[in-house]
Amino acid sequence: MKKVFLMALLLAGVQAMAQTESEKATQGEEKPELLAKYVDPMIGTGDHGHVFVGANVPFGMVNAGPTQYERGWDWCSGYHYSSNKIIGFGQMHLSGTGCGDLGDIGLMPAYNDVELTREGMVSTFDRRTEYATPGYYRVTLDRGAIMCEMTATTRCALYRFTFPRGSNNARIIIDLENTIGDDTRAARVVPIDEFTLVGYRMSHGWASDQRLYFCMRFSRPIHNWLSEGANAKYGVATFEVSPGDKVMVKVALSPTSEANALLNMNMELGRSWEFNTIADEAVAAWSEQLGRIKATFRTERERKIFYTAMYHYMVAPQVWNDCTGDYMGADMRVHQGADYTTLTTWSLWDTYRAAHPLATLILPDRMRDYAKTMMAIYREWGELPVWHLVSNDTYCMVGEPAVQVLADMLLKDMETGVDPEEALAAIKASLLPTEYGDRKTRRLPLRGKDELAELGYLAYDGGEGQVVAKSLEYYLACWAAAQLAGRLGHEEDSIRFYNLSMNYKKLYDPRVKVMRALDKKGQFRPLPADFKPGHQTGDYTEGNPWQYSFLVPHDVKGLAELMGGPKAFSLRLDSLFTADSDLGEHANPDITGLIGQYAHGNEPSHHVLYMYNYVGEPRKTQRLVRQVMDELYTDQPAGLCGNEDVGQMSAWYIMSAIGLYQVEPCGGIYQLGSPIVETASIPLPGGKQFEIRTHGGSDKAIYVKKYVLNGRQLKVPYITHQQIMAGGRLDVYMTEK
Repeated sequence: MKKVFLMALLLAGVQAMAQTESEKATQGEEKPELLAKYVDPMIGTGDHGHVFVGANVPFGMVNAGPTQYERGWDWCSGYHYSSNKIIGFGQMHLSGTGCGDLGDIGLMPAYNDVELTREGMVSTFDRRTEYATPGYYRVTLDRGAIMCEMTATTRCALYRFTFPRGSNNARIIIDLENTIGDDTRAARVVPIDEFTLVGYRMSHGWASDQRLYFCMRFSRPIHNWLSEGANAKYGVATFEVSPGDKVMVKVALSPTSEANALLNMNMELGRSWEFNTIADEAVAAWSEQLGRIKATFRTERERKIFYTAMYHYMVAPQVWNDCTGDYMGADMRVHQGADYTTLTTWSLWDTYRAAHPLATLILPDRMRDYAKTMMAIYREWGELPVWHLVSNDTYCMVGEPAVQVLADMLLKDMETGVDPEEALAAIKASLLPTEYGDRKTRRLPLRGKDELAELGYLAYDGGEGQVVAKSLEYYLACWAAAQLAGRLGHEEDSIRFYNLSMNYKKLYDPRVKVMRALDKKGQFRPLPADFKPGHQTGDYTEGNPWQYSFLVPHDVKGLAELMGGPKAFSLRLDSLFTADSDLGEHANPDITGLIGQYAHGNEPSHHVLYMYNYVGEPRKTQRLVRQVMDELYTDQPAGLCGNEDVGQMSAWYIMSAIGLYQVEPCGGIYQLGSPIVETASIPLPGGKQFEIRTHGGSDKAIYVKKYVLNGRQLKVPYITHQQIMAGGRLDVYMTEK
């Protein structure tokens, strides 16, 4: 009872401070251009895009939106365009993943009694009543004709439910049971006054030990409260309403405690119930962040696809701490008062390829949060993150992708607040834990890194599967480690990691011209009598030998020599795009967006189009990049040819649209392609900016005659990070021939 009373005092006492801080923050601000109007959040909701639909702010903890009745692969985010059934509005959703989780803390408005089950909660909706824009979502439920609106701040959602007819049994159901892909271990929801509820939900799913705390506050007093008592998975708040009355709900989340959820609510929403004002602020926040690249285009279609890509790109990594700086660490302990913003939802196997290099260009102010979060995970857990979600590592996908992300930031001299020597120690402990890791942390899975140290590769007769993919991903991480070690003067480490990274050559089977698995004796897996690369999947991750034979972004010229020299390599690339697209009867659903056996719908292919630049054939890069942008990205619900993958699919489009792509996994060499923008401006630190302008572009003029940087024609088809960050202008002259 004493705890509840203290929380009630906290609720009342912080409101005035929050209101004052909010007023200070908004004084003298310039309104940014409303770039959010060019975004269509429904792009990617069809096919297998798996994107989030609902209300959020850039990188916010809260993704408030509908959770649909159906479950399965196409409902990883809780929403798919094919469905018209909603079971409630959850406060957290993933975007673009290939695994489902979250959907926590559901709200569902209704009249009278509703069966408190997944089936009983369902209401259909008419898509004509649905509207979504960055920061705001609206839909009308068929059951009761209740209009549901939602907007968000970083850690809070604000709902407005309009009840069309009068009743003393208008209800809002709090659902702690029905989510997207996990099981409730423990839950509670209790009132602390006639307006306010607090509670928590502990669950087991993709994130094996998720802990989420919340506070809710209603705009009207609760007329009647019903719950199941201890460990309640449902609660029902009843209200007396007249026809057309609105009941509003503030929902604040915290990774650490109910008390901090109260603090978050009051710091971000204060006393305000001005729904339209909060929604306008969310739209303005999106427009400001979308302005990290201000671009013009020849067509409205291209502009819509581009700014929707920017929107999807800025959903994650998400805030994962309280307004006090408190957060739940990877050690499942509460850490207090962090001096940076802790982040979660790290889909690093996907995002190291384009999303993180793009962040170093357009989000330099966030690099400190990226780096310090990674290093905190290392200190708390014993290694860098792999696929981190709400304080848990899911160990989804393969490799050690945080290595190249961390090395990239440090090699580009970003302001990270991280000691480079400690970062190198974290990288060494993550890549070769049996030698450099803390022995006390060896509760962590080795994931084949003992074989990497001993054999230089992962053997198919060892303890791991998907050994070709895992080996190749480890090699490019080793190359990144070698670059950082060399920069810091650790010659022995640099040589060792570089030599490890070159072991990709051992996996190349010249008999069939693809990367193949070795046993512990160094012998290739026996060849099937009828070897078809497109049908071989067992030694690969979401791919086959066609795609993985080119997963050497760290040594493209060396790979070209391995395959017979520049001309032979170019022909081998050509064959990738002209090969039969048949994947066999056991095709992996992630191998999508096919041009021949090039699979744009999955990440291992994303750098391949730019490899022609390395062998003197940039026109092939330009033609294929434009083909992918024109054919595999559209402005329709099925506008993505594969999972959005937490921003990577969109980041590839953004980078390619402005004509840049970082092939090498770190260091800042951007290959030049065929930009579709007419103009693009990137604001840089220190008041500088970098501009890209195309001249003579059209549907047919997709080739580049020349690149001119600050008045001087470039002699190479790439530009460096340092050249971009110095500011200036890149003029790109297009031609049809």
